[in-house]
Amino acid sequence: MKRLILAAFALTTAASVFAQGTVAFYNRNTAGTSHIYAPLTGNLSLSQVGNGTADIPAGTTSWAGFNGIGLNGLTGPYGGSTTLAQLLAANGANQPESSLVPSGQTTTFRTGTAAQGFIALITDSLGNVPNDSAAATLEVVAWDNSSGNYPTWTQASVAWAAGLIAAGKGGAFTVNNIGGSVNTPPNMPGQSFNLYIQSIPEPSTFALAGLGAAALLIFRRRK
Repeated sequence: MKRLILAAFALTTAASVFAQGTVAFYNRNTAGTSHIYAPLTGNLSLSQVGNGTADIPAGTTSWAGFNGIGLNGLTGPYGGSTTLAQLLAANGANQPESSLVPSGQTTTFRTGTAAQGFIALITDSLGNVPNDSAAATLEVVAWDNSSGNYPTWTQASVAWAAGLIAAGKGGAFTVNNIGGSVNTPPNMPGQSFNLYIQSIPEPSTFALAGLGAAALLIFRRRK
């Protein structure tokens, strides 16, 4: 009996060590309201982050001309089911953005009358944030997965950097009293932001000069 009690205690302790903290992943809640927008038609590389007059708390960023994710229905570019969102996280308050890693599950966006760039609510388990942590630093990322080729942020971020898809980040923020055995999953604040396509830098002058010199050398050798 004593061995059984010790074994049960060990299992309980192990479970508590590996338990994951939780948050309510949604951008329309008691902590605030924000929106996630599709790229601006006519200027696909424009990036904005900040609350507008329709957000809570209200801000001064103008979102005139932008469409919320999901406005065009479920499928296709920036559709509700083909645009994905995920949380990047690090344990502790006010951690640098560079320390944040993909932590929770992916989710999609609402459509219909709620198609205003609102995330489809999930209770998100954060793999690198402990159960009932005092605080965590989070960031919302979102991206176009209408091709079906980028189901995770790890894959999507590479494609985004290469200019293949549109994506965006909302900036880092701190959430206190992460959910777990004691705390309920807290609501999270956040800022409005839009997806955009990163422009690919053109080859530098030195790189072009190097290519030219190499071509000239090859030409001379052949001659």
